[in-house]
Amino acid sequence: MTYVIGLTGGIGSGKSAVADQFASLGAAIVDTDVIAHGLTRTGGAAIPKVRELFGESAISADGAMDRKRVRELVFSDPAAKKKLEGLLHPMIRTESQRQIAAANAPYVVHVVPLLVESPDYKSRVQRVLVVDCEESVQVERVHLRSGLAADEVRRIIGAQAPRATRLAAADDVIDNSGPLAAIEPQVRALHERYVSLSREAATT
Repeated sequence: MTYVIGLTGGIGSGKSAVADQFASLGAAIVDTDVIAHGLTRTGGAAIPKVRELFGESAISADGAMDRKRVRELVFSDPAAKKKLEGLLHPMIRTESQRQIAAANAPYVVHVVPLLVESPDYKSRVQRVLVVDCEESVQVERVHLRSGLAADEVRRIIGAQAPRATRLAAADDVIDNSGPLAAIEPQVRALHERYVSLSREAATT
């Protein structure tokens, strides 16, 4: 069985940067956000149903899902959020399972932003790794990355599991409050540990 690490953290915590470093050391990465983007890009498998559920206004000029418009819609309308999740989540789960099964690496890092909130995903991983930082750092990073206003970033943070809840669920934690270089030794140490654990799991 493939040894799977569930990597999670709040928006702006640095999950992608951490995953990239694991990838550079030889881990396979299965990222639910990347899968979701693939499903909702131009020609993506979810586009016809997005158009059916939310209308032409949910589709941008290039044929992809209009992320800004749909994000605003689901944050203001719980029923719309439920519809979107009902469409995308099963598709994402199926594709992530396929990628994990096909992985050829010592272990898989399964990046799931809502891992702690999703018992189904949590049941699929052997360990939970949380990328952690202060909320003020999250707000600044997301603002610089995407231009979202601080209030909107805090609203997104508020819709996710509290920081304390994520940390309580963690088997391992990477502190990403500082510069990018500070995560490198943390990732390397965990990589060595995960390779060892995956070997142990394969022999039991």
